[in-house]
Amino acid sequence: MIAIIDSGGANIASVQFALERLDVTSILTTDADVIRDAERVILPGVGTAPVAMDILTKAGLVDVIRGLTQPVLGVCLGMQLLFEQSPEKADSTVANTNLLCITPGNCAAFTPASDRSVPHMGWNSLDFASAHPLLRGIEQGAHVYFVHTFFAPVTKATIASCNYGDRFTAIVADRNFMGCQFHPERSGPVGARILQNFLEMPA
Repeated sequence: MIAIIDSGGANIASVQFALERLDVTSILTTDADVIRDAERVILPGVGTAPVAMDILTKAGLVDVIRGLTQPVLGVCLGMQLLFEQSPEKADSTVANTNLLCITPGNCAAFTPASDRSVPHMGWNSLDFASAHPLLRGIEQGAHVYFVHTFFAPVTKATIASCNYGDRFTAIVADRNFMGCQFHPERSGPVGARILQNFLEMPA
């Protein structure tokens, strides 16, 4: 059983539909016991880090997620939440928003330029940093679909990066925790293959 954590993201339905296309049943939940018992867990997210972290905190899921030992996949904002801090602010009294602190690194914001708008929206290519089961069957330079204003830095846990003025982590893998900054559910056959690879990883 695949548990999709209900973090309030607008992409939850599309993630569910993508799993259905792969003949996989999922459950949308904030129930800690269901999440702990799931074979695999997906943390989706579209929106702001402060709102998502507030939802997870109020649901009592921050320590639950940190303690998971099965494969976990963060999607879009869900990937950023795996890192330590985001410059997104809940209000003017907060310098940064603390995230799940599962993998080292602080997120940053893209700087607009004459040749690129913010948010980063559209198709861009993956640059593999290391081999990983999540990338099985994916070609170097494969294109995937992004929509984001903030990004995670390239770290030792980065297995694929992308460049949009700044080079950033496109896919991260730290122990059983993985994440895609792009939307695999909107990235055609490449995204479907990445989801299938995640589903086939040993639980």
